[in-house]
Amino acid sequence: MDAASIPAHNGPAVSRAAAADVIASVRSSAPLVHCLTNVVVSQFTANVLLAAGAAPAMVHSAQEAGALARVAGGVLVNLGTVTSVTAEAMRVAVKEAAGAGRPWVLDPVAVGPLPWRTDLARELLESAPPAVIRGNASEILALDSGGTGGRGVDSTDAPEAALDAAIALGRRYGCAVAVSGPEDVLTDGTRVVRVANGHLLLQRVTGTGCSLGALVAACTAVTGDALLAATAASGLLAVAAEIAATGSAGPGTFAVALIDALYELSPDRLARDLNLR
Repeated sequence: MDAASIPAHNGPAVSRAAAADVIASVRSSAPLVHCLTNVVVSQFTANVLLAAGAAPAMVHSAQEAGALARVAGGVLVNLGTVTSVTAEAMRVAVKEAAGAGRPWVLDPVAVGPLPWRTDLARELLESAPPAVIRGNASEILALDSGGTGGRGVDSTDAPEAALDAAIALGRRYGCAVAVSGPEDVLTDGTRVVRVANGHLLLQRVTGTGCSLGALVAACTAVTGDALLAATAASGLLAVAAEIAATGSAGPGTFAVALIDALYELSPDRLARDLNLR
């Protein structure tokens, strides 16, 4: 299965208005997002979720991860700084989330060149399919075909190069796959949508990609359409980045401005400025 088997359509696979409605629902319902994420980005991720209107919880113990996963609106599993201890918490959280019908999101950070975490990512996928897999192009390629991955956490492939792999993963696990890059490419194995917003400064601040995974989890809490959820989250971060970059002197001021932009960005403006194709 590849991109050539996706039927042609007129316009993007989801609408700007629908994506904006998802963000409005996040703001009105403040879903609890259980983040099993890496230690480098925990605070930034929590602030991104708060600015977007969600409620973050960072619990990494196996003794508590299951209980929180059962009641959270969405669960993020991010492999950035995974250890044997946090891996067990991830196994528990995924099992309990699936049992309770709660959506979970996999961010397969640095899979490919690091075999243990690559095996863990595949184990988690086989134990209970996620709502969304969100990664860069090299991670998605490695997860699908066993490729070598990128350079550490950085992609060495373009998002379009990973489209066929994303489609295959979407069909294999019945989930949406979001490939991040200069232009995000998203699919659920049947539909394809691209988010043509963003700014280069996103690549100069640690945690923006990982925080996107958390935003995706927040959006899965308010809609059963995983592709729409991933598109709404990607669009929110990308449009906010464009706003934040205006007047930012560099990565430091941009990081602060991004939190403010996420907080101030209205669903109406998102619907206006979001560039989907």
